[in-house]
Amino acid sequence: MSEVIDPALVREVAERVERVQARILAACERAERDPAELTLVGACKRQPLERIAAAVCAGVTSLGENYVQEARAKQNALADLLARHCAPDTAPNPEWRLIGHLQRNKARHAVTLFCAVDSVDRPELARELDKRAGAAGTRIDLCLQVNLSGEASKSGTREADLPELLAACEGLEHVRVIGLMTMPAPSADPEVGRGTFARLRALRDTLSREPGGAGLTALNMGMSGDFEVAIEEGATLVRIGSALFGERPARETE
Repeated sequence: MSEVIDPALVREVAERVERVQARILAACERAERDPAELTLVGACKRQPLERIAAAVCAGVTSLGENYVQEARAKQNALADLLARHCAPDTAPNPEWRLIGHLQRNKARHAVTLFCAVDSVDRPELARELDKRAGAAGTRIDLCLQVNLSGEASKSGTREADLPELLAACEGLEHVRVIGLMTMPAPSADPEVGRGTFARLRALRDTLSREPGGAGLTALNMGMSGDFEVAIEEGATLVRIGSALFGERPARETE
């Protein structure tokens, strides 16, 4: 392996990954859960490519991106960087998930860039993803995003509209609804989100017994500040950004 990425950065990020993985294991032990049920998703919005590559080299196998255009810019560049840093035939190949709001007109790009869209919040988007996945000859997993905090600034379907959204996905041939996603209201206290996480789990359990709900197993919830509480409440996917990569660089101004 050549040292294309700064060795000090590789060590720093590897230590971050190790600390997060230890916290995940501890949360699983408290909840008497199997750690194999958990997927750590590296939320890499606006993160430098070298930091993302260092996390992948440290064992992060799933990356989450908020924007289609940012994923398009990163994916080939990341693959090239990893191939140069590692032997080409041993370079890791992470999966990519879309974890941010998706505009319908970008669905045709999303189905070729991501293995999953975790933020589906309206029937027309699900149908568009199904149509575009069919045209691309692929199949994509979906999580349905639920706005349980009631914040106007957040995407997500209302809880009352979730059964209708799930029903609209039934019968689609090229997408598969695997679970639900939510974000609690922001708070410095991770315990504040516990009720929201428990509500999402209860929704999943209820809907999994309804027509079209048999495939609902995933709970995509928990971020850097509250992922341990989310795991205790049943999360299967946790989206970790700053705890893995450090704080995002400030957006450049013109």
